[in-house]
Amino acid sequence: MTFDAARPAFDLALPTGPGPHPAIVGLHGASDGSKDFFLFKHLATVLPPRGVAVARFDRRGDDVPLDIQVEDAMRVVDDLTARPDIDARRIGLWGFSQGAWVAPLAASRSTKIAFLVLIAATGVTPAEQMLYGTARHVRDAGYPDHAVQGVLSTRRLVDEWRRGHAPIEQAQLAVDGLARHPWFQQAYLPRDLSVAGEWRDMDFDPEPVFANVRVPTLLFYGEDDEWTPTDASIAAWERASERAGNTDVLVVRLPGTGHFPTLGGVESIDRVSPEYERTLVEWLDRVTRPGSVR
Repeated sequence: MTFDAARPAFDLALPTGPGPHPAIVGLHGASDGSKDFFLFKHLATVLPPRGVAVARFDRRGDDVPLDIQVEDAMRVVDDLTARPDIDARRIGLWGFSQGAWVAPLAASRSTKIAFLVLIAATGVTPAEQMLYGTARHVRDAGYPDHAVQGVLSTRRLVDEWRRGHAPIEQAQLAVDGLARHPWFQQAYLPRDLSVAGEWRDMDFDPEPVFANVRVPTLLFYGEDDEWTPTDASIAAWERASERAGNTDVLVVRLPGTGHFPTLGGVESIDRVSPEYERTLVEWLDRVTRPGSVR
């Protein structure tokens, strides 16, 4: 898989009135790479009237390695810093799910990032997250414990094949056996491993990256997140922030929400949690005030 170095085109929602303005760049979750993702649209609706510009762009495809996503995010940041209507000292990143790995990576590598807003910032590896999420989905679908264990053991074997530690024939045999059961759809596994793409970031460890984040960070977690092990993730951030000496880290658990910061599990701008919106606006007002960062 190869990627070109084209600069992402982005939409920029600007506040009215004289600048330069602070800005925030939206980074994608794994399931939606569009600039029209509803949570990006929410940012572009809510923040410019409060003085914060919002940049959003289309991800260049699916299954984009984290390092490439960091490069794309920083290209957008670089373009923003060259604009006279944007304050280069007050540019932050907003990341959802997978984007909440990309944003800390970028902040750990560049002094151009002034703050982070992260939703469902998972503190375990992608492989571990998928074990947690698939087990949860099998249980939520009402299947018995042996179904959960079957999904977990098959995923672990497929992961070992991806790492080069197990033969594809053994992993495919396990997938074939699991595919005979109705809970296979909750396993999120390719049916034919011979055409499965690589998973380059499966063992990415986010905690050391979190420990290199030294900018103000706002973390949102759903009260009942079906994809993120919330307690383990918050614990990872707490350990990392202590190591970094970063005292400006706020963790917010959102009642009535899951992986998305929306009520009732509905992925809609009309169902965005009022607590999420209120906290986001108030926190950004503090950290983007002139003189508040760097």
